[in-house]
Amino acid sequence: MLRRQFLNALGLTVGTGLVTPSTLLGATSAPKAVNNPIQAGDWTALRNLFPLTRQYIQLSTFLLASHPKPVSDAIEKHRRGLDENPADYWHHHFQTIDADISQSAADYMGGNAKDVALTDSTTMGLGMIYSGLKLKDGEEILQTVHDHYSTDMSLAHRAKRTGAKVKRIALYEDPAKVNVTQVQQRLKAAINTNTRVVAATWVHSSTGVKLPIRAMADTITALNKQRKSHQQILFCVDGVHGFGIEDQDVSELGCDFFVAGTHKWIFGPRGTGVVWGNERAWAQSEPVIPSFSASYAVWMGQMTQDQVPVGEHMSPGGFHSFEHRWALPEAFKLHLQLGKANVQKRIHQLNEQTKQGLAKMPHVTLYTPMDNDLSSGLTCFDVKGLHADKVVKKLHDKGIIMSSTPYRNSYSRFAPSLLNNEQEIEQALAAINAMA
Repeated sequence: MLRRQFLNALGLTVGTGLVTPSTLLGATSAPKAVNNPIQAGDWTALRNLFPLTRQYIQLSTFLLASHPKPVSDAIEKHRRGLDENPADYWHHHFQTIDADISQSAADYMGGNAKDVALTDSTTMGLGMIYSGLKLKDGEEILQTVHDHYSTDMSLAHRAKRTGAKVKRIALYEDPAKVNVTQVQQRLKAAINTNTRVVAATWVHSSTGVKLPIRAMADTITALNKQRKSHQQILFCVDGVHGFGIEDQDVSELGCDFFVAGTHKWIFGPRGTGVVWGNERAWAQSEPVIPSFSASYAVWMGQMTQDQVPVGEHMSPGGFHSFEHRWALPEAFKLHLQLGKANVQKRIHQLNEQTKQGLAKMPHVTLYTPMDNDLSSGLTCFDVKGLHADKVVKKLHDKGIIMSSTPYRNSYSRFAPSLLNNEQEIEQALAAINAMA
């Protein structure tokens, strides 16, 4: 019934003039799951799924994913369907496909599908949850000095609109020597009676530090037990640089909101992302952009608000790059086929190799902790006498693509991933060693 109302609203006729779903679901049907395209932990087979050029050693693939074959095939099938018959293809899918995508996300990341909202990026997700938080004049948002610009500006915008205050703290001074106790103590000392939100980043793209989110959550939970319900602190996490690496169920991580783009470590379609929130978190947030099918159904009186999953209600509506969003489940399936534990072990292995090699070089300062409990897939360092951008250029000239951290204190940065091997790491380390 809802589909008919949409078609009528668009001036289309449900009858002989409209292509039927059975006709549409020929060559342009939604892509079927690929059965076991690779074996768990087969990194060579994984690399062969990517069209990524082999003229360079790619040590910066975390920035923006190249699409692996299962994802690119799904994108192309959806694109063809939309190009051939956009109205009918969209109407055949839109009522159910967002729920299917949310379920695939939950299958990978944990939690319930109903609590997953779909976005276009980490930045959109951060802007969405922070813009929707119910804050009052004088209440406080506590964030760290280690966060990305997207978090900084999202919080600043919200504070300006509500009269809330933002306080920024350092959880460590020397990233290489960070420890769990230090982080917990600094966090606890900074929280006061007006604190309503704690914003943090799981893995810092500035230093490579991976925060002990579970330990931080335990600190916040202990404080919340002493507070009334309207004084409870929400713990919000930008998780993008741990998502797709760490073998973690986000519903057990301890945070209330978890935000991540899926076009980085997950290898998802460019322009996709997710937000997971628990029941308490979603209850303290309001929609910023109306959702599409859910909001329309409520508006038309076909559904009541309590019948709409909260994640769908919070997902920004409008027309997106559907061929990309609808292909996202293939990225989650690929990671599950590889095995989350295998993925974590492999990326940590390559980063250990990188850090151990850099630590032996007297002309290199390593900023990322050696401990895997406090680091993940990013390794940051300096070469004595060379600016980070100069190091990046020198390596690029040798066929090695890496990056520098886009912060006031800029460091050189490796990001060994599933698309790399030990020989590539050794070649990159040799190039760094030659800069002495």
